[in-house]
Amino acid sequence: MNITQTTNYAVIAELNKPVHDLHFDLYPNYFKQYDEKKITTAFKKLVSNTNHIFLLLEDEKQNFPIGYAWVEIRNYPENPFKKGYHSLYVHQLNIIEAKRNKGYGSQLMEYIYSLAREKEIALVELDYWVKNGVAKNFYKKHGFIKYREFVYKEIN
Repeated sequence: MNITQTTNYAVIAELNKPVHDLHFDLYPNYFKQYDEKKITTAFKKLVSNTNHIFLLLEDEKQNFPIGYAWVEIRNYPENPFKKGYHSLYVHQLNIIEAKRNKGYGSQLMEYIYSLAREKEIALVELDYWVKNGVAKNFYKKHGFIKYREFVYKEIN
């Protein structure tokens, strides 16, 4: 497997579709249906932002993309209430369905940890939607610890 940083927004948009479709299926009140043109345009803009990093996982033999991760370098400034810190925030990580449960997601996570160390960032953060049990179990396996909960109440 080969992991590289990419600005190929079209490939990222294509690999994003299963993630987006899952979010739409689980939370249709929050997510719009996948619109290839709009999603591709959004990723085109995002890849030009130097704080956003897109990683592409490819099968070396076939030079075929099988997964990706979208991470962001976040800088939280100090303020009167909180200490400042930096993190590498994982927005999304996905492996195509045919290649899941073969360790490729773990390879991407290891690459993300190395990237954080290279950039002297001591914290990798992420969040996932509560109904996404696959993500919850994957990140738990990788030792992520819940330190904050985000809750809501709908007012009718």
